[in-house]
Amino acid sequence: IIMNSNPETVSTDFSVSDKLYFEPLTFEDVMNVIELEQPKGVVVQFGGQTAINLAEPLSKAGVKILGTQVADLDRAEDRDLFEQALKDLDIPQPPGQTATNEEEAVEAARKIGFPVLVRPSYVLGGRAMEIVENEDDLRSYMRTAVKASPDHPVLVDSYIIGRECEVDAISDGRYVLIPGIMEHIERAGVHSGDSMAVYPPQTLSKKIQETIADYTKRLAIGLNCIGMMNIQFVIKDETVYVIEVNPRASRTVPFLSKVTDIPMAQVATNLILGKSLAEQGYKDGLYPESNHVHVKAPVFSFTKLAQVDSLLGPEMKSTGEVMGTDVTLEKALYKAFEASYLHLPTFGNVIFTIHDDTKEEALDLARRFDAIGYGIYATEGRAKFLNEHGVHATPVNKMGENDDNDIPALV
Repeated sequence: IIMNSNPETVSTDFSVSDKLYFEPLTFEDVMNVIELEQPKGVVVQFGGQTAINLAEPLSKAGVKILGTQVADLDRAEDRDLFEQALKDLDIPQPPGQTATNEEEAVEAARKIGFPVLVRPSYVLGGRAMEIVENEDDLRSYMRTAVKASPDHPVLVDSYIIGRECEVDAISDGRYVLIPGIMEHIERAGVHSGDSMAVYPPQTLSKKIQETIADYTKRLAIGLNCIGMMNIQFVIKDETVYVIEVNPRASRTVPFLSKVTDIPMAQVATNLILGKSLAEQGYKDGLYPESNHVHVKAPVFSFTKLAQVDSLLGPEMKSTGEVMGTDVTLEKALYKAFEASYLHLPTFGNVIFTIHDDTKEEALDLARRFDAIGYGIYATEGRAKFLNEHGVHATPVNKMGENDDNDIPALV
């Protein structure tokens, strides 16, 4: 029996279920179905964060949760319990603290050091997550973005600028199957749903990959995972840190299932029902890599939602995703861009509007665009910087300064 109120996905549910309830995933609605159908138990790990948040109230109402148990779900979701679990397992994580009010958040950020990543606990899609550079912005965030309280603390973490990657793992409590490691093309700080991911990883050393597999196994066994879990890592100076663990199936499962030929949802469901990995013919550890390169790319609706800020960050903005596959990364990337309607022109103009902290880094990109014949435009200060460094750039006004020569007028 499946409960789902998402019209985007409900069309496929009737082919994999005996009964489909098109109902919202609230405690009352789920209990109505349970009272009518009298199931042996409920699987929450395929319903995203919404279903995970229902596990505790359902368990308290006497409903049997199949797969990873509520106490272990809480160890992954609750900040203090998760920190303790990582310490026990000897796995590093970015330094962080919880805050229940504005002053606690400021004190935590001063101790950790800016920039910090702030977010509410138990959220879906990175909602209200922000990278904060200074104390004034943090105070503004605490006053306007969230209502912090002892029941709903805000997490304040050190923002590590590094390479991000993620893993989906399937565990039977004893052995852990890792179908693959997906390396994010964007740096840490962009929500995983908005980032481009490549499998197999292209820049991670064998040692890093072995460390990731080791930490994944330790976490799956240590958190008593039965079924599926998703782990996100950041790598800086060859050190692997765990950012977060989601004790559920993630949005990358269909992508990874397709490229590895492992029916991950079916394997995990069989595990939840008591059939071990060995009984299903799978071995412990990291699965052999594909000899093709596969790129997962997000699809955005910025053309239809013209006023939405298109700058990517920790809050998810994409509305879909596509996949590109080929024998090289470049060809796979090209296919992914084409599939997501982002045709890459072979000539034209490019506008550079760059944050102060990243202008040195952007210089190399500007030189490469200049070398292949693109016209370079930039806001006044940036154009001056580029011209001083040998890249011919035409100045353009910021939005609202002069409508005749601002960025929208060029488009």
